[in-house]
Amino acid sequence: MDGVIFDSERLIIECWKIVAKKYGIEDIEKTCRACIGINRQATEQTFYRRYGEKFDYDKYRREAAEIFHASLKDGVLPVKKGVRELLSFIENKKIPAAIASSTQTEIVVKELEDAGLRKFFTKIIGGDMVKNSKPAPDIFLLAAKELETEPKDCIVAEDSYNGVKAAVNAGMRCIMIPDLLPPTEEMYALAYKVLPDISAVEEFIKKL
Repeated sequence: MDGVIFDSERLIIECWKIVAKKYGIEDIEKTCRACIGINRQATEQTFYRRYGEKFDYDKYRREAAEIFHASLKDGVLPVKKGVRELLSFIENKKIPAAIASSTQTEIVVKELEDAGLRKFFTKIIGGDMVKNSKPAPDIFLLAAKELETEPKDCIVAEDSYNGVKAAVNAGMRCIMIPDLLPPTEEMYALAYKVLPDISAVEEFIKKL
């Protein structure tokens, strides 16, 4: 969801930068980038590994979240260009679609509803619904199960390294659509396809 459907990851990092400047937290952008694609528990552990067990993650996260929500226009996340068109195409083709996001399910549902995108997804799988975070395949395997579809028949759109690895570990074809993280040699090797933006996915599907 974040980084593929919503242009939210840049904003999240900018909010953390404000908090980091206030409290003197070093290398915050590097830390945030390391957390792209993983769930809240894994993110928390990443912060503790980098800043120590006494790091007041909950306090700083709440402050960053307050700044984040205050900056949204009408409380709605910015939707990436081409997303609505692609989702309408998928809907018209009667292709079942699921969200498999590391974000907590309740938040995922709310953000999709606020943006008017909830109707496009048959199933919603949040990070709190599985034990292991990406790059483990759990979240994508659960999505396939909920869609009653074999993993090999699923196509995943991902922007993060952890997400690409999770999709491949699940035995799915993964399209990487880079956002904040540029595709590396490893990503080119793992991904079924690397496309420049979400608009290119429709043409990809038409050729299948």
